[in-house]
Amino acid sequence: MKHRLVKPLAFAVGIALCTGAIAAPSSVFNVHELDSKISACSDLNGFVNAKWIAANPIPADRTRWGSFDALREDSLRVQHKIVEDAANHAAKATPGSIEQKIGYLYASGMDEAAVDKAGFDPIKPQLAHIDGLKDSADVVGYIRDSYAQGQPVLFRFGGNADFKDSSRVIAYANQGGLGLPTAEYYSKPDYEKIRTAYVAHIAKLLVLTGVSAGDAQQQAKAVMSFETRLAAASLLPAQMRKPENRYHFVSIADADKVTPGFDWAAFFKAQGADVKDGFSLSQPQFFAEVQKMFGDVPLAEWQAYFRYHAIANAAPYLSAPFQQEDFAFEEQTLNGQKEMQPRWKRVLAATNEGMGMALGQLYVAGNFSPNSKQRAQELVDNLRAAYKTRIENLPWMSDATKRKALEKWATFVPKIGYPDKWRDWSGLTLVPDNYFANVHAADKFNYDYRVAKIGKPVDRTEWGMTPQTVNAYYSPQQNEIVFPAAILQPPFFDAKADDAINYGGIGAVIGHEMGHGYDDQGSKFDAQGNNVNWWTDADRQAFEARTAKLAAQFDSYEPLPGKHVNGQLTMGENIGDLGGLNAAYTALQMALSKNPAEAKKKIDGYTQDQRFFLNWARVWRGSIRPEAQLTLLNTDPHAPAQFRAIGAPSNMPEFAKAFQCKAGDAMVRSPDTQVKIW
Repeated sequence: MKHRLVKPLAFAVGIALCTGAIAAPSSVFNVHELDSKISACSDLNGFVNAKWIAANPIPADRTRWGSFDALREDSLRVQHKIVEDAANHAAKATPGSIEQKIGYLYASGMDEAAVDKAGFDPIKPQLAHIDGLKDSADVVGYIRDSYAQGQPVLFRFGGNADFKDSSRVIAYANQGGLGLPTAEYYSKPDYEKIRTAYVAHIAKLLVLTGVSAGDAQQQAKAVMSFETRLAAASLLPAQMRKPENRYHFVSIADADKVTPGFDWAAFFKAQGADVKDGFSLSQPQFFAEVQKMFGDVPLAEWQAYFRYHAIANAAPYLSAPFQQEDFAFEEQTLNGQKEMQPRWKRVLAATNEGMGMALGQLYVAGNFSPNSKQRAQELVDNLRAAYKTRIENLPWMSDATKRKALEKWATFVPKIGYPDKWRDWSGLTLVPDNYFANVHAADKFNYDYRVAKIGKPVDRTEWGMTPQTVNAYYSPQQNEIVFPAAILQPPFFDAKADDAINYGGIGAVIGHEMGHGYDDQGSKFDAQGNNVNWWTDADRQAFEARTAKLAAQFDSYEPLPGKHVNGQLTMGENIGDLGGLNAAYTALQMALSKNPAEAKKKIDGYTQDQRFFLNWARVWRGSIRPEAQLTLLNTDPHAPAQFRAIGAPSNMPEFAKAFQCKAGDAMVRSPDTQVKIW
């Protein structure tokens, strides 16, 4: 089912290198897209991207459009052909093969007539179960049983590496249960209209299942009241970035003291989770509030809450009225999207959610060569060398902390393209003609797969992102950087491009991911991925003084009238950008030093240094609907793209020198506000 989860703190995008500079045709970077009316020294983003943005409006079925989105669209087209072929040949495919299962899942979703005919029949048993709850014991049983079916409710639960022993997987219980983006939406006056729309949305979904209008309105208000209490006990996204707010190891007995009305041992047994010495009850204050709610929230309000979320999670897989109402609130109201995406994209998204890694196996078979993987590794090696040089020469860090930083550098594990081994899907049974049943089966299969890891050693070969995803990420607990196949394309990497273009694109991205190991939170994990302090007190203070300046820089950016970027929420990504771009620039200079003649050449009238910064800005070109921007300002650990384009370069004297900018230009920060970290 559709579960509204917080997105992982990943970056976005990545990949492969040209080991020697190549004279590039002008088409690699179209200088005619540059806006001569805007000076690079006043606004690098406008200079590089304003003309393109004006000529490329946001499609009606999207909330934003830019370099990332265009590349994602390319990936979707490739995936579309794969799933269409799988659906067309599913009946003749090898029984039980991933091709057949993907074909069944996609084909059942595309059978719109069958989905509409079923209406909301698929969730009638669940709604009847909710109607039959009689007391608080039944409420607890419903939560336990829903999870066992792979349908999370009220909080989040799963397995992850132990923050204190990264070699083992333990269970984590985390806050959750909200239908609005963050806790602030339930209390701040700014979001009163959204709250009103949310209550109306809840009521409309209830009415679609036969609840009378009057009763639906009362239940909707009860859901809002219920979630408002959860929100008051919930941490905000910026607070949730801190490891100390995401880890609180307790014994089962101690957890039961926090929630005596919730039997954790019985819960774990129902999930099949191997929890022995304890688990992370990550936000105790949230679960303490849940315990109070077991005692003082009327049964009818619990039922209203369960009823709404059962419908909302299923809505994308039910008949057209449910899909339309889900779109009207989740995409139109919250994000400003004008039109629903075509059905094939929505069903493809469900296919990715259910069998994403299996689809990735088919994707890389025809869309990623071993040569691309090798060349990507070369670029990673070059960026690693540059990052090491920068760490060794940091003027503000002591030798003792540098040694620890270099130990961590030495243990970085890059994963490129796709996993070395593929997941086994033999336990998943799908059918050719029941979309909801297939989605539900995949949900339970994946949930059971994740829960089965609890109590076992961490599998360091596993990927947390599919190969067809246009993104990249760093894991502090694995100390690994991961670059899926789909990101290894222009504008990030282009085999025809000169070194400056590739280092300003994928090189900076690789540097960014490495930088997450040394950002404000990643730096709290050591070379083995354990949450321990490896800094001297003086070095940590010096680091925090520098990051405070970076937070102030981004706090000053105002993407919407009166709405500023949250420098603390976006801190990790901003540190990654700054360190990554500096490391990529160092790597470029190391490459050019081997070929001085090439280093002096201009291409389309621009130097290598200039093209480096031009491509960095091109990576971030794009526009976004104001509603979506507002949501992301509250939830996204990434700053808006236009500020990522200018943020890091404005702190680099190398940028000012490249474009002959002068003190006082907007892209030249004064010495007292200029930030240098890694």
